[in-house]
Amino acid sequence: MKTSRRGIRSFRDITHGDVDLRRPIVTLFSGGLDSSYLLYRLVQAGATDVHALSVAVGGDEERAHIERITTALGVRLHLVDGRAAFVEEFVRPAITAHAVYLDTHPVSSTLSRPLIARTATEVAGGLGAGVILHTANRSQNTLRRLNGALEQLGFEGHFGSPYDLEPVDREQKIKELRHIGLDEMAERSASGDSNLWCREFESGVLDDPEDHAVPESFYRWSARRDPGAPPAPRSLTVTFRSGAPVAVDGDELSLTDVIARLNPLVGAHGLGRYTGLEHLPGGIKVLEVREMPAAWLLLASRRHLETAALDAEVLREKLHMEQLWVREALEGRWFGELRAACQAFITEAVLPVSGSVTWRLDGARTATTAIVADAPRYVRDREHWEQASIRDELSHLGEGSQTADRDVQW
Repeated sequence: MKTSRRGIRSFRDITHGDVDLRRPIVTLFSGGLDSSYLLYRLVQAGATDVHALSVAVGGDEERAHIERITTALGVRLHLVDGRAAFVEEFVRPAITAHAVYLDTHPVSSTLSRPLIARTATEVAGGLGAGVILHTANRSQNTLRRLNGALEQLGFEGHFGSPYDLEPVDREQKIKELRHIGLDEMAERSASGDSNLWCREFESGVLDDPEDHAVPESFYRWSARRDPGAPPAPRSLTVTFRSGAPVAVDGDELSLTDVIARLNPLVGAHGLGRYTGLEHLPGGIKVLEVREMPAAWLLLASRRHLETAALDAEVLREKLHMEQLWVREALEGRWFGELRAACQAFITEAVLPVSGSVTWRLDGARTATTAIVADAPRYVRDREHWEQASIRDELSHLGEGSQTADRDVQW
């Protein structure tokens, strides 16, 4: 029998609503402060069949840490390796769509949320769970992305975040978790989210846009290995086929391996960092910090190749379609018709985008040194092209070779 959908927006919705605490409850679990505290509150409320779901997407997941928390709280842990699906079903389309939010930074959690939501519905279905909980709050766009995905996927039951209407002070969460021996939660000075495409941080010491010096320790991919010795300049070539990267420096690689190889190579030069504002519903902005060396270089490279290979009008329409794609994805409508329609246009448009881009990586002086399209629309000798263009135009006017010779001085 199907249950009616009801949004979970507070802890009271769980304890004083019609949630059956004796039936299976699935929670999305990252091992962070918010998700650990949610597990604790469920156990304290008397939930007897709690399932913590952790979906690995190639980020900073630490299995030992995750296992320690779930063991301490006596809940069942489900570890799902979602890396292959994340890359092929979400990152690959985002690359071809040039999924850059408002021309500022590549989208990231926007891509992982629909996969996590889909996995949650599958796990809940197998368990017969009528509740899926997550920990997004109203200062995070993840709230509507997860809720939107669960809604579009047709999950029949209760879902949402108890932090939506009932936030809990950070210090209070740390205090209660310390009481049961989870002391490590006090060490987290910011909220983080990561996958193999991007690492991002927010809140805590990064709350104030007017004062937000980012601790260097937050960075991994773009951290300088030897602060006293900048890396030597180096050449790097990325090859694309139909808009997707397929090789680095001539080595054919899977998309996962392309990203894994580029992150440290590009990051070593301090490239791919971004600090800026994220827009929330109602026009409010919050600060976010990102680290994405491979994403930065791949998207910049592919744009160069698009410019080299596509007709200008096709490219203009694709630019428009890209932002529609991004809007639908970040608004929690990944599984909707409009994003799918945008993707169909984009996939067809990028078919001619094949070739390679070579960079000279050298910190702030990083630049391209070669853009080579398999089917180029560019000219390599301007003077020769101008002469040939004039000759071709005059011949089509039917003026004959003598007129052309008289009017044009070669």
